[in-house]
This record gives sequence, structure tokens and C-alpha cells, in this order.
Amino acid sequence: MDNPLKDKSYQFAIRIVKLSQFLQQDKKEFVLSKQVLRSGTAIGALIREAEFGQSKADFTSKMSIALKEANETEYWLSLLMDTDFITENQFMSLQPNCKELIAMLVATVKTSKS
Repeated sequence: MDNPLKDKSYQFAIRIVKLSQFLQQDKKEFVLSKQVLRSGTAIGALIREAEFGQSKADFTSKMSIALKEANETEYWLSLLMDTDFITENQFMSLQPNCKELIAMLVATVKTSKS
């Protein structure tokens, strides 16, 4: 079955891993890179966990935490741009994907609560 949220979060995680590698290797930045790596990859992991939630409440909880992680990832991306670790072009390459995941997660959480 096609699952756009699962697919998009996985593709986003790949890009976040590559961003973290770039930050550590090229920019010698090790603190913020680990933060964005943790939150950016957690989104997809939580979506995967939610797939096999024990209950509707468990599913909603996992998706809500994924939403929090996506929001946190957007924060780290903004901070990385505003502190010149990534360029505006790099930010604009990733941020719309993050916003899209946030929007999809908001809709999923709202639907699962009703």
C-alpha cells in the first residue's frame, strides 16, 4: 500500500543524515548536527512505530510525537541557517519538505482524534 507520509519522512531522513555528515565533515560542527540528526530521523521512525500501534490512542500519540520532532527539526534548520552553518539555499532545499511533513502530520493527528 502506498503511504506518502512514510515515504516522504524516509526521504527526508536520508537528506537529514547527509546534512549531518556535511556539517560534521565540512563545517566541523558536532552539536547542532547531532540535534538535527536526532529529530529529523525520529520523524520517520515514529511514523513507522505508529503503523503498528497497539491502539488508536497509541497511533495518535506516536503521530503527535512525530509532529513535535518535525517542528523541532524546523527549529534546528532555522538555527543552522541563522548561524551560517548552512546557506539560505540549503535551508530552502530542506525547509519546504519539513513544512510538508508538519502539515501531513497535523492532518493525520486531527483525523485520528476524530
